[in-house]
Amino acid sequence: MKKVLFFTLAIIVLISLSSCGYSIRSLSYSRNTKIYVKPFENKVDLNIADEYSDRYPYKLYRHRLETKITDAVINRYLLDGYLKVVSNEAGADLVMNGELTNYEKQPLRYDDQSNIEEYRANLIVNITLRDTKKDVLLWQENGFVGYSEFFTTGGQAKSEDAAIDDAVEDLARRIIERTVEDW
Repeated sequence: MKKVLFFTLAIIVLISLSSCGYSIRSLSYSRNTKIYVKPFENKVDLNIADEYSDRYPYKLYRHRLETKITDAVINRYLLDGYLKVVSNEAGADLVMNGELTNYEKQPLRYDDQSNIEEYRANLIVNITLRDTKKDVLLWQENGFVGYSEFFTTGGQAKSEDAAIDDAVEDLARRIIERTVEDW
């Protein structure tokens, strides 16, 4: 009986020692990989000839929004710490390009008098990540979205500027997840 118990215990230990580990870190890049984030460009097309509706809201222009996005992405890479951010393209293994293509403010909820109570602020960007050493495009995302929902009245009300700041942070978090986790 002791031999069977010992044998079973030995098998369990061997299986647990040889089992696969789980990690949420990317195996795509080493921890020494350097990334350069080019300043995002503002490519919002302000053509107002398109018809307005709840489904297709007007495109809005916010001054220096592309700069906020660039700063948030760089800060998020620094916070994550997996890739090293460099200040020029020459010293980088990876280069990220981005362009802001749209900022939308979508109505989500109305009161009984058809006044808008809640909005969603959407920041829509196109981003690419290029390996400069191999000169190959690693991935490209068009229509990548960061968003924040906000109330205009009541106890949970916040300003549109605060909602945009939250949307910028959400977008930066999603970009870093897309880069580092590469799911």
